This record gives sequence, structure tokens and C-alpha cells, in this order.
Amino acid sequence: MENIKTIAVNKKAYHDYHILESYEAGIALKGSEIKSVRMGRVNIKDAYARPEKGELWLHNSHISAYQAGGFNTHEPDRRRKLLMHRNQIAELEQTANQKGLTLVPLRIYIKNGLAKLEIGVGRGKKQFDKRDTIARRETERIVERAMKSGARKAR
Repeated sequence: MENIKTIAVNKKAYHDYHILESYEAGIALKGSEIKSVRMGRVNIKDAYARPEKGELWLHNSHISAYQAGGFNTHEPDRRRKLLMHRNQIAELEQTANQKGLTLVPLRIYIKNGLAKLEIGVGRGKKQFDKRDTIARRETERIVERAMKSGARKAR
């Protein structure tokens, strides 16, 4: 049985991109970084992944320094290597080179004691797409509220 604890979710990614596919990648972290991740001190809102020389790297992610780490803590904004199979990295590299597609981190979670990152292949949304998504969400909320209040009145 898998034990999964979600640490951080990139809600901005779902707002700014149409997510076409998602992949799971491990993250190469230092000791003080994994402790900060377990404490939830992570920000991936502005982060992105980029393939370089057959490796996949996470840029612009922020993992806060571990307070009890003393003088030997990590740099909070350093780039971090993502761990995937070679053929998956090659596939993502081809995908990322296509016009309009980008690799966006969707969430960080702990799975069986290891830090994992869910990466999505995203195509940027236009402004009217964002408005359409917001309008659809609002109508769903209104319908849900109406159904709840109708169920209460029926009792």
C-alpha cells in the first residue's frame, strides 16, 4: 500500500496551463532540504522544469532553509535535479522543444518516505480560456449550492 502525503500544490499551473500529461519524478535533495520539505516549507508557484544534456532540472523552486540545520544548510533557490528514467527524459525533452509546450511542476509529495514531484506538460491558456474556466467553476458552485439547499428543504 502506498503512503502519499501532499506537501505543496501549484494551483497557478492549473489556472495558466492546459495540462496535457503528467509524470512522476524523484527529486535529488540534500539532508536539510528533505527536512524542510517534510515541514511543508516549499514554494513551486513560479517553478519550471527544463531538460539539459540528457538530465531534467527544476528551476525557480524555493525550499526554505532548515532552522535547526546550523551553518551547513542548503541554498533555498538552487536548481534541483529531477530523477526519471532516461527514455522518459528523452520523451519530455522532445515534448518541451515543441512550440507552446512547457514542463510545469504540479505538486510535491512524499511517497513511501521519498520526495516526489508531479510534472505536467502544459500548453499556455489564453486570457479568454482563463475567463471561461472561472465562469464554468462559478456555475458549478451555484448549481451545487442550489442542490444542497433543495436537499435541506426536502427533509
